[in-house]
Amino acid sequence: MAEQLTPDLCVIGAGSGGLSVAAAAAALGVPVVLIEKHKMGGDCLNTGCVPSKALIAAAKRAETIRSAAPFGVKARANIEFHEVSDHVQGVIAAIAPNDSKQRFTALGVRVIDGEACFRNPGTVVVGDKFEIKARRFVLATGSSPSVPPIPGLDKTPYLTNETVFEGRALPKHLIVVGAGPVGLELAQAFRRLGSEVTVLEAAAPLAKEDPECAAVVVDRLGREGVVIRSGVQIARVRRVRTKIEVVLAGEQGEETIEGSDLLIATGRQPNLDGLGLDAAGIKHERSGIVVDKRLRTTNKRVYAIGDVAGALQFTHVANYHAGLVIKHALFRLPVKVNASAIPRVTFTDPELAHVGLTEVQARERYRTIRVLRWPYHENDRAQAERETTGHIKVITTKKGVILGATIVGAAAGELITTWTLAIDQGLNVRVFAGIVVPYPTFAEIGKRAATTFFLPRLTSPWVQRILRFMRRFG
Repeated sequence: MAEQLTPDLCVIGAGSGGLSVAAAAAALGVPVVLIEKHKMGGDCLNTGCVPSKALIAAAKRAETIRSAAPFGVKARANIEFHEVSDHVQGVIAAIAPNDSKQRFTALGVRVIDGEACFRNPGTVVVGDKFEIKARRFVLATGSSPSVPPIPGLDKTPYLTNETVFEGRALPKHLIVVGAGPVGLELAQAFRRLGSEVTVLEAAAPLAKEDPECAAVVVDRLGREGVVIRSGVQIARVRRVRTKIEVVLAGEQGEETIEGSDLLIATGRQPNLDGLGLDAAGIKHERSGIVVDKRLRTTNKRVYAIGDVAGALQFTHVANYHAGLVIKHALFRLPVKVNASAIPRVTFTDPELAHVGLTEVQARERYRTIRVLRWPYHENDRAQAERETTGHIKVITTKKGVILGATIVGAAAGELITTWTLAIDQGLNVRVFAGIVVPYPTFAEIGKRAATTFFLPRLTSPWVQRILRFMRRFG
């Protein structure tokens, strides 16, 4: 007979969002059940953010050695890919205890291994072992790689982010399908580690980003030897002995590209299968579970957070959602998702970070905007580091209210945080123009961009007349 559990909160999915909800609730003394059918830590720890950034870090070290000559440092990178793989797995292992079943059990969370399914709107079962009747449920089941319907792909071995980090041998020629953030991050990393890399994209690389800033990233990858083919159509793929063949369709006929390995990086889809959502009265679509501004589903006892809610698919979004759910589900505080203040970063080199509205979006919504810029090559720290590629682009209203910011360049992912705060708080660009920034730092780039907002006024004839008048008094 199934064990009956009646917690205040039942969380399904032990990824970043689910763990955050469970930990916070347990810390408040709330009875919590956490259900996970695979690995604690979810995609982020095991197959996503953590391993990818560990691989990127290794690749960056190789590139640092390779590009050290201008600093007067002569060196040569000797890459042992099996040791790179050890590094990646070592980073996962170092972080894993923070997300482990043992830790959460010690926090007071009842952790159950198994697949959760709604029997009815108020009951979740895990096989025939557990029956959970909770006051509130939180769905945090994340997402999985989306595999496109390419002819022949079902008979061809391919990698996704869930399997690419398992390899112990460096791909000789990696063909990447998809030039979004994941595709380009991994393309550059493997190229720096010694692979030949070809990226195939049906649309434009980094299509969701500001085209001007995305072009800086694409140019860098091209100069490093990554071949990026955009606007292409894949007719079919197949395995021929030890090689992978990708056939492109074009007006001039077909073209075949041969590689040793194939990586599919064409987006992600929410994990909805097997949850019994219809039995729970939870409306869902292909893009994810339908939620309101408080992240409640059509079953008001159930919340959905992170990737499965059809939102921006980032770990920090899942954690943000988790905080909102805790406030609303446990304290009945009014909450509302503010998507305008959620940043995103593509961890290529240079990094590409964005928050708020792009220039195109701002022009669609406002009659008049201001576009403020400052280049990295005008920054002293960037010159000292030889990181002079890139710029900042800030979008404001006519009166200077900050609407969006895009940074392409070194440490862009760190620098975007300040602009995220500014948009969240509705700040005016005057705030940035007046702050004191330590010298020499990359952060000066943002301040210099902010000061350009005032240049048209300072050079106006009216201001010049005032200055001439004041000079008469010494």
